[in-house]
Amino acid sequence: MSATDTQPPAPPPGAAPLAPRAAAPERPAARVIRDFAKSPLAMIGLAMLVIITAAAFLAPWITPQNPYDLRSLSIMDSRLAPGEVGFSGVSFWLGSDGQGRDMFSAILYGLRISLIVGVVACTSALFLGLSLGLVAAYFGGRIDTVIMRLVDLHLSFPPILVALILLAVMGRGLENIIFALIVVQWATFARMARATALSERQREYVEAAQSLGLSGTRILFGHLLPNCLPPLMVLYTVEIASAIALEATLSFLGVGLPATQPSLGLLIANGFQFVLSGQYWISLFPGIALLLLIVAINLVGDRLRDVLNPRNIT
Repeated sequence: MSATDTQPPAPPPGAAPLAPRAAAPERPAARVIRDFAKSPLAMIGLAMLVIITAAAFLAPWITPQNPYDLRSLSIMDSRLAPGEVGFSGVSFWLGSDGQGRDMFSAILYGLRISLIVGVVACTSALFLGLSLGLVAAYFGGRIDTVIMRLVDLHLSFPPILVALILLAVMGRGLENIIFALIVVQWATFARMARATALSERQREYVEAAQSLGLSGTRILFGHLLPNCLPPLMVLYTVEIASAIALEATLSFLGVGLPATQPSLGLLIANGFQFVLSGQYWISLFPGIALLLLIVAINLVGDRLRDVLNPRNIT
């Protein structure tokens, strides 16, 4: 069979030419990925975030020491400069702190704690705030008034003050700091969810669902929720960075994680007293790691805000 046999037959003389086939509509996910990849800064931030996350969760396999295992620490290896060889013969690439922890190992383990705290706290706060915001926007009336007055009252206090009070009552610990961050952040998600749902509630698809007799729960979570997610995903990304920064601040102040689980904030605090004596690496390297993590998340979040903005969708 020749190549000409597979070609469509030519139109008869005088007939109108065949119209070209319409291109298939682009999927929303493909459009988001394409628009996101247009920003070099966003791609750099995404690459940094992937590398940091992979290194943090692979820490038990790529680090020479477990900084949480007190039996593996030696006071003879304390405050070694970057590149020095310790008493046990192990090279400390980024130096060691006052307890003999390898700073490279401690930073990766600290990054893992920061990511777990930020993601778990923000995800829980998102579910709580989203549910309350959708309920307030859909039902309105007294329910809306009560929920939003609680949100306004909550947002009138500084987040760090609320977290300090809660941790002073509950004590230090991973679960307690996650709970404190959930309490701090849920109101922000509730306000954003309510504002987005109020604008979506006036759309025709909500009226059509109500005319069909669908239940309020189905309209809320089957119709309103999917259309409220894009701006909330942007806020979710930004709030993860805020949660990580707040956790580091609380640990730096001594009310966050215990000394047996040093996070980045606690590592910075441990080396703060040695900065003026020339042993800068104990605070400098954890601070750089914390800065890179927050910058990477913010770069991704800023680009998502532009990509998911309805005004930029053509």
